[in-house]
Amino acid sequence: MSQLRIEQPQDDAALEHWQHVHNEIVPTAVLSLEDVRERAGRNHLEVAYLGEVVVGCTTVRPPEGEQDVVTVIARVLPGYRGRGFGAELYARGLGRAREMGGGAVETVVLASNEGGLRFAERHGFVEVERYVLPGDTIPFVTLRLP
Repeated sequence: MSQLRIEQPQDDAALEHWQHVHNEIVPTAVLSLEDVRERAGRNHLEVAYLGEVVVGCTTVRPPEGEQDVVTVIARVLPGYRGRGFGAELYARGLGRAREMGGGAVETVVLASNEGGLRFAERHGFVEVERYVLPGDTIPFVTLRLP
């Protein structure tokens, strides 16, 4: 069995891999490649591969303004869940968050992603907010490590 390989995207092909995972897991907030390029300029993005197959991605948002919060989001495609990939991606994201120096750590999960919510709760996150983006009907859930 191949080892999980996690890399920061260095070109459009890798950014498209990140985009694919994001758009499949968050279909209510589809991102264009230009959107992903912009995010890569302000956030730390990584893509996870099993051999040459894309299986997941992460986003780590640094603290902004007065908020001392780093957001860590780990996403694993449905066919690859339950193998520990999410835990590995989350651990890497949490390590990056510590390097960024934020005080609190949050994650954001689409409310319809019940597996993602259970994963966050199993890793100690507690729900602090729900919000719906303009034009959407499914809320996003913000969870925070106590």
